[in-house]
Amino acid sequence: MNYDLRIKNKIFNLPKSPGVYEFRDKQGKILYIGKATSLKDRVGSYFRSQSSTLGAPKVELLVSQIADIKIHETDSVLEALILESNLIKKHQPKYNVMAKDDKSFGYFVITRAPKHSLVRGKASEEFPRVVILRKTNLGTVSAKRIYGPYLSKRQMEIALKIIRKIFPFHSIKAKTEKGCLDFQIGRCPGPYADAISKKDYLKNIHGIEMILQGKKKGLLTELKKQMRTYSKNSEFEKAAEARNRIFALEHIRDVALISKDMAGDSISTREIESPLRIEAYDISNIGGDFAVGSMAVFKNNHPNKSQYRKFKIKNVSGVDDVAMMREMLRRRFQNDWPLPDIIFVDGGKGHLNMAENVVSEFGHNIPVVGVAKGPTRKKLDMYHGKEALIFQNIISDEKLVERIRNEAHRFAISYHKKLRRKNWKDK
Repeated sequence: MNYDLRIKNKIFNLPKSPGVYEFRDKQGKILYIGKATSLKDRVGSYFRSQSSTLGAPKVELLVSQIADIKIHETDSVLEALILESNLIKKHQPKYNVMAKDDKSFGYFVITRAPKHSLVRGKASEEFPRVVILRKTNLGTVSAKRIYGPYLSKRQMEIALKIIRKIFPFHSIKAKTEKGCLDFQIGRCPGPYADAISKKDYLKNIHGIEMILQGKKKGLLTELKKQMRTYSKNSEFEKAAEARNRIFALEHIRDVALISKDMAGDSISTREIESPLRIEAYDISNIGGDFAVGSMAVFKNNHPNKSQYRKFKIKNVSGVDDVAMMREMLRRRFQNDWPLPDIIFVDGGKGHLNMAENVVSEFGHNIPVVGVAKGPTRKKLDMYHGKEALIFQNIISDEKLVERIRNEAHRFAISYHKKLRRKNWKDK
């Protein structure tokens, strides 16, 4: 495609800073809203003729209608994520709305503190929490405020962790801090343990709401005013706390969001992003002896052997394939390796359920697919949850899935044989 000089100049002059971009048609109507860690790189990727957008019909159709680009620079990717959501809700652009079933959108929900013991038949909470819910689950809690929609639950979870470091809150339904790890490590301020007053706790919730409303500047003004008041009243501990929050807001560290930038983009569905990282796992053993596990890694649908990892199973005796796989996955997530976009495990529903539990245990939201040879051994049986459907183009390509599975299997067997040979030589 050829693009007019005005569009090319606009892209050339875009900043390499985080922010939100709007694609508009000839009438000025917003077609699509997206976020970026680098506006220049992200917007430019749509218009490069050599880009992998070729062959992605929705993207090509969108790009053919773009007549103007408007941007909103932000101080951080976190703010870009929040601004994107607020603008999508406000403008409902055609290509954002059509690209994803609205039932799968995510929302931040502030639960309601009671004026009475019950609110619309649901028990309300003395100290509000912040929870992430799908649209279909919004009716399960009594909500004071709802913020969204957001396209990526994973990015919401990362964003909430960042926000919670600045404004901690009580996250569990139980009205106690007894046995609460979050309380012990400072993520929960301990309202039920009387470690914080209700007034100060609600100030934390108010701070979170202002962030989710995109009102960081107003929040900074409030905190600076609070800091001066606390200092004037000789409440130096609270003044220091306000000062620390001001510093944290002005120096938000959102590296985790950057590493998964655009993971929830609806229209691109990965066609114009960095290659997907696919990890596949398999176990090899003989009667429980010389048990090993393998992790094969594919990028852009090709093996990336420098990223392969092998595991000698240490803590499982006997023949227990699921337990061996569990040990391997837990050890994998204890390492600071790049996170996968999707995981394949060799096995059926039992392996799938176990792998999903391990992923959740480490605080991740990564789709898992169980892959097993069918009864006739001529086709693959696949098991997965709804989250994996975002990668429909991959899991529907049986030849690709079989190649990935076979590579993990080959790598596991080769390591298993190596251990057996070494044992035989040692004898």
